[in-house]
Order: sequence, then C-alpha cells, then structure tokens
Amino acid sequence: MLVDKNFQNYQSKLNHFLKSNKVKPEIILTDLHPLYRTTELGVRLSQKYAAKQLQIQHHLAHIFGAVGEALLAQTAEIADSFFGLACDGTGYGLDDKIWGGEVFKFTANRSKIIKVERIGQLENQTMVGADLAVKEPARMLLGILAKFLEKKQVYNYLKKYYSAIEFAVLYNQLRSGFNTAETSSTGRILDAVSLLLGFTGNERKFKHQPTRLLEINSTVAYENILPQLLHDKNEKKYILLTTPLFKYLIKNLQLDKKRLAATAQTYLARGFYGIIKKNKKAGTPFYLGGGLSANKIISAYFSARGASTNKKIPAGDAGLSFGQLVYYLFS
Repeated sequence: MLVDKNFQNYQSKLNHFLKSNKVKPEIILTDLHPLYRTTELGVRLSQKYAAKQLQIQHHLAHIFGAVGEALLAQTAEIADSFFGLACDGTGYGLDDKIWGGEVFKFTANRSKIIKVERIGQLENQTMVGADLAVKEPARMLLGILAKFLEKKQVYNYLKKYYSAIEFAVLYNQLRSGFNTAETSSTGRILDAVSLLLGFTGNERKFKHQPTRLLEINSTVAYENILPQLLHDKNEKKYILLTTPLFKYLIKNLQLDKKRLAATAQTYLARGFYGIIKKNKKAGTPFYLGGGLSANKIISAYFSARGASTNKKIPAGDAGLSFGQLVYYLFS
C-alpha cells in the first residue's frame, strides 16, 4: 500500500536525520490520537532516547500553525486573550470524540498559555461505521437525515448508493450505536452537503474530494437562513446546530444547487463567527486554522473580519508539526 511505503520512507529519513546529525531528542511531540502511526512512533522513540513525549490536540496545533506564522511575520504577538477557530476534517478530541469544528479561547500571561477553553463547536453528528463515513459520505448523511426524517424518507435520498438490504443494515447500525462515532467535524458536514446536492458520489477518490467539489461548484448564498446556536450552560459553550441546515436544504432542493452549496458554507462561517462575537471584545485577535480554513468561502468571510490565517505554512496536516511546536513553546 502507498500509505505503508510513505510511512516507511518517513521513518527511514527521520532515523537517518537523527543518526547522521547525532541528535538525541529530549522532548518528542505527537498528536493526541492514540492510534496514529506517528503517535505510536513517538512512544517508541521516547523510550529509545529516554525522552519526554507530549501529545498535543490536533486542532490546537492547527490553530497555532496560524499563530506561529503571524508571529514569524511580526504581524502579531501573544495577547493576554485571543481566540482560535479550527475548521477541519478529523482530529481526536479531549472528550474522546472526533472534533473538527471547534472554537477556543486562550488566556495568556507573559506569552505563556495558561488557560484553554473550548467555547464552541459544531453539533455532534453520527458517523455510521465510524471511519468508514469518511470514505462514504452517504453514511454521514444517513446519520443526519435520520434525526428528522422517517426511515423511508431517509432511504429515498440514499437509494442511489445502497440497496434496500444494505440500507436496512446501516440504519439498524445507526439505531443500535454499534461501530458509530460522534463528530463535530466541519469536513464531515460539508461531505454530506456535497453528496446531498449531487456534486460528489459515495466513493471518495482523493482526500477532500467532496468538500473540494462543493467549493468549486459554489456561487452566491441565499440569505433566508440564519445560523442557530444552542447555549450549553453546563459546559459553558455554544453549539452551532447543523441539523437545521439540512432541514433547509431538503426543503429547498428544487432551488439552484450551486447557490445552496454556497449557503451551506456561509451558514457555517456565520455561525462560527456568531460564537466568537458572543465572547470576543473589540480588538481581540483571532486565528483560523485547519484544512478547511483554506475553503474560499470560509476563509474570505473570516479574512474580511480580521482573522489571521495561514498563508505560507500549510493550513492542513502538512503544517501540523509546526503548529505543535509553536503550541509547545507557548504552553
């Protein structure tokens, strides 16, 4: 497999670098996900070199990739209070769920991060088959539509992708909770929108295919839907509801699909910004990171409102190590 060869090449080059430069690491930074190959490699290396291994949450690293770029460009400094938004596909969360649409508030003292608060997120939706929902967007759409439609109605939107028997198995899996996962991922929501509107099929041929096809087929958003926020007083955070977005799309599927595509992305951008505005004082810096921060509609919306975004450092996972390092240096 290509993935195996890539990882083998990565390990080989890393080992060569450490050996040829006689490097003995004292601290090793990895992702929080316990099953990532790089996390497992970090464990082995920390044992080999008697080094301290530190695991950094995926989306904090994405946000600090944008923070680090701004610091290097000398366009910002670590403020006493600032905000970060992660628009991403998949990342292991601190609550053992799959994150990807998160708003954080950071409090600092003398350029050291002393407090991190998750003040907002996308509504959790169910990934039927867990990671298989990344490969098959229809599994994601199933979990969402089943929240407000009857079984037969849901099947009408999915019968193009599954036989009646296959659908029954997946629907029962959803209801039983077997091999499912909860996610607040921006990517998974846009995957499901792209499938529902007909821009992508149910087999992802390359990474970000559904979201990319949704983006390039977008025109001008409709203005007759406002983001719905739910205030979770117990956890002191706001939840941007995405089920109402799909109710809107189902109700208006006869309209221009390209405008509906733009509407969905704009709904998320406006909703996220609504969460930030409820917490943000005028002049407080905020940063946008994660793979979907490069989405043209989302990035344009936040750039117009003063957000700092990645311009040279990759916004996606290619820039993750840089973000991990920056977060470590200021924590």
